[in-house]
Amino acid sequence: MPPVTRTALVTGATAGIGHAFAVHLARRGFDLVVVARDTARLDDVAATLRAEHGVDVETLTADLVVPDQLALVEARLRDADRPVELLVNNAGFGLKKRFLDNPVDDEVAMLEVLVTAVLRLSHAALEGMVERGRGGVINVSSVAAFLPRGTYAAAKAWVNSFSEWAHHEYRGRGVTVMALCPGFTKTEFHERMSVKRGDGLMWLDVDFLVAQALKDYDKRRVYSIPGLQYKAVAALTRLVPSRALQTYQSIGRR
Repeated sequence: MPPVTRTALVTGATAGIGHAFAVHLARRGFDLVVVARDTARLDDVAATLRAEHGVDVETLTADLVVPDQLALVEARLRDADRPVELLVNNAGFGLKKRFLDNPVDDEVAMLEVLVTAVLRLSHAALEGMVERGRGGVINVSSVAAFLPRGTYAAAKAWVNSFSEWAHHEYRGRGVTVMALCPGFTKTEFHERMSVKRGDGLMWLDVDFLVAQALKDYDKRRVYSIPGLQYKAVAALTRLVPSRALQTYQSIGRR
């Protein structure tokens, strides 16, 4: 019998955490569907992955804020003839300013990517995975989900809650759903927000982050919080009053 082909779909795959997931999964022998807004960057990433890892790579240009383009990704996930075994919901962005200083349309766009897209793509992927009795979803959340940090943190708190529920709902059907909660990570994310990126103890290497996340996924964990420092942060948030935590909400916005 020919070997079973495993395919992973990664959103936001041209940079940062999403790109690292694509590389690590290609090393594991996954064929890939890489999704992002920039066709030229997608093509470059796909060509490199094919050349360096010998896997099949399909590109799908889509802005997840645009319903018709989001629907294209949903349709790919629902394609029973080309099943996707792993969905990595990674696409996202943040807003540097506080809530009332941002145009409401920007806030809504962020919500569409961080929540609506995660919901719709998870729904599309889980249908087939549950029917086949195997597969998984990794939702890239944030340590910010444990902190009172405005609408970004609120959206990520939804991702955590949804992922935890789905994990327990479907694990008996052979499907793993995991929330990955990174802390500050050395990627383009902060640069796109015009926020200074650091290099100290609290800043994680993206390859370390993704390697740890995949180890946790292999162990079928509901949460992955890479880095001892961020495990400690998550634990402390359960002990420190919310009002005290709120005094630190400007960290990471400079």
